[in-house]
Amino acid sequence: MSRNDDAFFVITGGPGAGKTTLLSALAAEGYATAPEGGRAIIRDQMAIDGPGLPWRDKALFAELMLGWDMRSHAEARERGGLVLFDRGVPDIAGYLGLSGLAIPAHVERAARQLRYRRLVFAAPPWRAIFAGDAERKQDFAEAERTFAAVTGAYRDFGYELVELPFASVAERVAFVRARIAAAG
Repeated sequence: MSRNDDAFFVITGGPGAGKTTLLSALAAEGYATAPEGGRAIIRDQMAIDGPGLPWRDKALFAELMLGWDMRSHAEARERGGLVLFDRGVPDIAGYLGLSGLAIPAHVERAARQLRYRRLVFAAPPWRAIFAGDAERKQDFAEAERTFAAVTGAYRDFGYELVELPFASVAERVAFVRARIAAAG
């Protein structure tokens, strides 16, 4: 770990599980956050009718996400202090596995070199809040498979996962705050 990586906490999970909503609420409380790359990449690629969309080229989409996550990690190191990430580099390995694609050596190296706090928050699939949209084309079954794939990837890279409760945003914020405080 580099000097600041122990202050980097990840929130992972499948699509539509409330990760981004939770991170927005934590940001409103003053926590530094790093946004997920996937949605931004999809928006950008859709705007230019680009090839890097997950339904066009999963491998290219993964490479674009890797670039985003590497930049986010570097920016957080420069900033210093506690940062909450909406997904991290191991999510890419999970996505590739879910897609039936091999995990390239450089993705594996990135996941081993760009580290986060060992404790990772996992937002489990939650049917009551799940919704698709123009950027989130997955159904709930795929959200469940994504959750299994990304949490498996984090475990493979040596992280310990704690599942977020099925609870209100305020309760989830309190849960994350308490776990961060207990982690020191």
